[in-house]
Amino acid sequence: MTQQALTADIARLILDGFDDYREHFRRITDGARTRFEQAQWQAGQQASAARINLYEEKVREFNLRLRDGIGAELLDISHWTQVKSDYIQLIDSRFDDELSETWFNSIFCSLFSHDQISDDCMFIHTTRPSIHSRQRAAQTRLYSLGPDHGNARGLARMLESIFNDYSFSAPFEDLPRDLARLEAQMRESLPDWVCKDPELTIELFYSVLYRNKGAYLVGRVFNRDEQWPLVFPLLHREGLGIQVDALITDEAEVSIIFSFTRSYFMVDVEIPAEFVGFLKRILPGKHIAELYSSIGFYKHGKSEFYRALINHLATTDDQFIMAPGVRGMVMSVFTLPGFNTVFKIIKDRFSHTKTVVRDTVIEKYRLVKSVDRVGRMADTQEFADFRFPKAKFSPECLAELLEVAPSTVEIEGDTVLVRHCWTERRMTPLNLYVESASEAQVREALEDYGLAIKQLAAANIFPGDMLLKNFGVTRHGRVVFYDYDEICFLTEVNFRRIPPPRYPEDEMASEPWYSVAPNDVFPEEFPPFLFADIKQRRLFSQLHGELYDADYWKSLQAAIVEGKVIDVFPYRRKSE
Repeated sequence: MTQQALTADIARLILDGFDDYREHFRRITDGARTRFEQAQWQAGQQASAARINLYEEKVREFNLRLRDGIGAELLDISHWTQVKSDYIQLIDSRFDDELSETWFNSIFCSLFSHDQISDDCMFIHTTRPSIHSRQRAAQTRLYSLGPDHGNARGLARMLESIFNDYSFSAPFEDLPRDLARLEAQMRESLPDWVCKDPELTIELFYSVLYRNKGAYLVGRVFNRDEQWPLVFPLLHREGLGIQVDALITDEAEVSIIFSFTRSYFMVDVEIPAEFVGFLKRILPGKHIAELYSSIGFYKHGKSEFYRALINHLATTDDQFIMAPGVRGMVMSVFTLPGFNTVFKIIKDRFSHTKTVVRDTVIEKYRLVKSVDRVGRMADTQEFADFRFPKAKFSPECLAELLEVAPSTVEIEGDTVLVRHCWTERRMTPLNLYVESASEAQVREALEDYGLAIKQLAAANIFPGDMLLKNFGVTRHGRVVFYDYDEICFLTEVNFRRIPPPRYPEDEMASEPWYSVAPNDVFPEEFPPFLFADIKQRRLFSQLHGELYDADYWKSLQAAIVEGKVIDVFPYRRKSE
């Protein structure tokens, strides 16, 4: 086989592998509608985890197929500049071309060590145009106020048209009731003059987005001068039917729905770049990496994140520093002040109070990727063999990293090699937040802290170490858990009451008078453990005192064992 034929063959096989992955991705995604219509909530959770795991499974599968089909010549790095060139020609006419570049990168990295990475052989920088000029079918539906704008029925008819188009095999519980409530909410949410503007238009993405127990119509409402994001969340109440639960036009609330703390949506997206561009227009504060991840393309989100990172390093004087907050016993955390991300590496040696080992920590962090994060756990991206200029590290930061993790962080001339790390969105540690917060802010933060613990429990997640330092506060004021080395499934925990002392001397003893197994947890011990500040301890007891009761936790475990998927809403619900 000539070299030209060889490289063309490799390029075609890589694209065939991508098509196979995309087909399996679509099958899982397309089932979301049926799962919503039939209220198959556990099947939805299983499908979500399966779709996340699918990418790595397909990369491994295709790596073996390539090795078997091509042989030793596959690993001749000199071929790969031409393989990339051949591949570019193959993907130029595709509508998911940016995703196919990321797939190519994944295959390359599965075959070669990371010191072979270069833009000659893979797509460190994209070759895709931001906007294609080719004619494409519309991805949105438009609804205009039209001639009824001066009539009280104008909005009502527009809303009615929307839900005639977005119908389901399951019936609506009471659509006229929902439409009346939506109209009232729209008039309340938007300026009065806007609702009478004949140019008022609603634009909705043609596909419904599904996640957990909800379905979402997503788009915007706009006139000539202004626009607002628009989301209609729908719920399916088993035995009752589908309900349109709310109308959301607040950008902050819509941003939370697409938060990095949420599970990924299931949505049919023919042209990913254009849908992400649509989302970016209505949520300008979101990075496109997060938006790609939010609709299930988390590997491409990782590519976009990396490109943003290297661009930031190349165009600023920013240096890595240690992240503010209490130093971790397992992880060391550093950050770039001008880049809203933290980088977490595993220390070589853990505090003597920690019983986990390195492999367990890696397993816990990977677990978070596939479970329902219910808006209370930060999404992570795992990286290997990051290389940064040494000059981009402050001396104090580099010295600490080399001291606590010499097996992970190395110096190679003028380059710092980080062999393994995770990235997360940077947040203000909750313990630091309450130190400088007002009394009202402290109350609000502790209220949300308790809700975070409860909602994680509802999703069958027990944080383990629930200290305030392991939670962060987002820019929207939400409390989010971000330290995963001790998490486990709630159903694995044995919640117990402390038995009464046998003798008066028991209470004075340095050791407990009762046996304690590895998975035993005594909620009665939480108050002094969580709060050194007596005032905060009392306030939290008022707000969430049930968390100190073993029976409360057992009731949640029983619901999970019975197969109940508990509602956790990513938006504020208005009373009916």
